[in-house]
Amino acid sequence: MTTDAASIAAAYDEFGRRWAPDTSPLYADWALGVASDRALLDRLAALPRREQQPNLVFAAARWVGCPLLPWAQIRDEVLARWDEIVAVGAARSVQTNEPGRCATLLPPLSRLDGPLALLEVGAAAGLCLFPDRCSVEYATPDGPRRVDPPDGPSPVLLACGVDDAASVPTRMPDVIWRRGIDLHPIDTRDPDAVAWLETLVWPGPDHDTRVGRLRAAASAVASNPPEISRGDLLDLLADVARSAPREATLVVFHSAVLLYLTAEERRRFASLIDTVRADLPQRVVWLANETAGTLAAIDAGLPLGVRTDHRFVQSVDGIPIAMAGQHGAQYETRAFGTPPRTAA
Repeated sequence: MTTDAASIAAAYDEFGRRWAPDTSPLYADWALGVASDRALLDRLAALPRREQQPNLVFAAARWVGCPLLPWAQIRDEVLARWDEIVAVGAARSVQTNEPGRCATLLPPLSRLDGPLALLEVGAAAGLCLFPDRCSVEYATPDGPRRVDPPDGPSPVLLACGVDDAASVPTRMPDVIWRRGIDLHPIDTRDPDAVAWLETLVWPGPDHDTRVGRLRAAASAVASNPPEISRGDLLDLLADVARSAPREATLVVFHSAVLLYLTAEERRRFASLIDTVRADLPQRVVWLANETAGTLAAIDAGLPLGVRTDHRFVQSVDGIPIAMAGQHGAQYETRAFGTPPRTAA
């Protein structure tokens, strides 16, 4: 987003018409209300670009007590509490640490041979660093298929629809090491931090189950939280990667992270992956879940006609292999052909 009111209005209008209406009608109403409200747009234009985004502004408004009511009913309260909302937005960030994404990470991870070392950039609380400790109910064209950890069903139960039964993992990956990088790591042992993660979940029936899922995952991770290094991914990736065990395949992965970088920073990140690969003796795999338009080189490999709305383009080493639901509810591979074997 940019700092001029017209561009901010366009961004909120797109959010309200494209991203929110199917799953969060209330946020769609809020976004369209802001898009046509000059007073709000002027206030947003005065903020740093990072603090203008709808996800952050709406979560901050909820955090300070604005109720989940139509925009016409809360607009005056938002204006009256604007200074509080701005303070929350300045102190916090959007970290959609959705454990449901583990359901779409498991298929490519399960096809990797040998022990794995997982390094997530933009890890937040690290909830997605434990895909092997989740139970997943996959809805396939051939009927339901459930995958559980080796030691039995997990309290973190995910659900995911797939368009090809061949995508369902036949085994859990063997993960022996987990690390994360984030500008603002979240401690799952901190109730306030977990409450903020819950506030970031959009209101709406399609999202209600996400709150319970997040609480279950946060509780499970709190008993043995992963190490998450604080800092910029471009600065820390190489050093953190070097600490991975040499006997394990290193998987560098992320979901909805690169869209917060500039185009030049995205190119730098892709080049940095190549540098890490050349620097380390073990195999390095790059697993990305990002929206279409984030990396042109990956988008160029998409099959013609594939739907990209409300989905991530999932790629392995820069090659798109699937469309993954942004919150892990869908996984689509048929347009890409037979699921590739990603072992060396």
